[in-house]
Amino acid sequence: MELNDKLEILADAAKYDASCASSGAPKRGSEGKDGLGATTGMGICHSYTPDGRCVSLLKILLTNFCIYDCQYCINRRTSNVPRARFAVDEVVKLTQDFYLRNYIDGLFLSSGIIQSADYTMEQLVAVARTLREVHNFRGYIHLKTIPDADPLLITEAGRWADRLSVNIELPTHDSVTKLAPEKSVHTIKLAMGSIRRKLDEKAEEPKAPAFAPAGQSTQMIVGADASDDHTILNTAETLYGSYKLKRVYYSAFSPIPQSPKSVPLAPPPLLREHRLYQADFLLRSYGFTAGEIMPQTGNLALDIDPKLAWALSNRDQFPMDLNRVDATLIARIPGIGLRNAKRIADLRRLRRIRWEDLSRLRCSLKKLAPFVVTADYKPAQGATSSDLLRKHMADAPQQMNLWPELQAA
Repeated sequence: MELNDKLEILADAAKYDASCASSGAPKRGSEGKDGLGATTGMGICHSYTPDGRCVSLLKILLTNFCIYDCQYCINRRTSNVPRARFAVDEVVKLTQDFYLRNYIDGLFLSSGIIQSADYTMEQLVAVARTLREVHNFRGYIHLKTIPDADPLLITEAGRWADRLSVNIELPTHDSVTKLAPEKSVHTIKLAMGSIRRKLDEKAEEPKAPAFAPAGQSTQMIVGADASDDHTILNTAETLYGSYKLKRVYYSAFSPIPQSPKSVPLAPPPLLREHRLYQADFLLRSYGFTAGEIMPQTGNLALDIDPKLAWALSNRDQFPMDLNRVDATLIARIPGIGLRNAKRIADLRRLRRIRWEDLSRLRCSLKKLAPFVVTADYKPAQGATSSDLLRKHMADAPQQMNLWPELQAA
């Protein structure tokens, strides 16, 4: 098979893996040194960095052959899809050629399982090692870790890669047992724990060999099983606490051709995936717990964002006086993000916060108006119920698709 044909198949097969962005990668470059490439240290993989640059990775599978038969996966053993496999040298050549053409900033490499977990992991490690040692590649590398692989192989992978990821795939043990019976949640968590221990050892001993400086991440598929958002967020919270993950990624289940009856025939709303990312951000950066965001079973509201939903359910905590409230609570107010929360906390050390200050900071005035008190503003007490506020602030309805069957296809 020609290299271009392999690339077409294996790049398309990799699109279902969402856990390929980077944060925390060390700044490293070849300017004034031998070698090739550089890392930006933030936001890599088909996304925009905080300063507005669009950067990307060569995102491919080593192979989409697989000995596993996970029911939700298009590359499962029984799936009737075109198959291909790269040689190690082919992936190395593609990475170099694409970088020199300024197409990419680095490599995200995953794979189906071939022969055995150890053999597959050896192949992934060989790509990263060849790029680093033979070609002195200094760009970003993210390797997908095979949970059943020998821990020594995972340790070596962390030596060459900036980030490692172990996909848990589904939020509950029962779902994994039902839809991916050849996988084990216990084994997946053992691999995550092994990576965390290596990261902790490196933090305690800076002179130790480098190990995955951008940390580890994982992915959960949304809508492939009956798990609700309450379950998903609680699983994510546990993973963050137990394994110090940089990110949990959420991927809306996409029905695949000739899919088995054990998985849904229709995808979940894409907006559900978006709400989970918003809720996850509240977990990681705003100090919320999963119990605060989702105190009861069920799914996140689709018509309003999770922070606004929390505020409407906790009206007794509002309005908050921006000149008196604890600085850690300012970012919990709808319409005020982390950056503006810090600016408000800094500004009130100099003078009292006024409504005009919020306008100058470009806060969302419509969203925050019922929830704040300033030196010259106070919302009318009890004038608007939570139900009316929700109706007023809900996202605008979207135009329905005239041919939904084509959209689903």
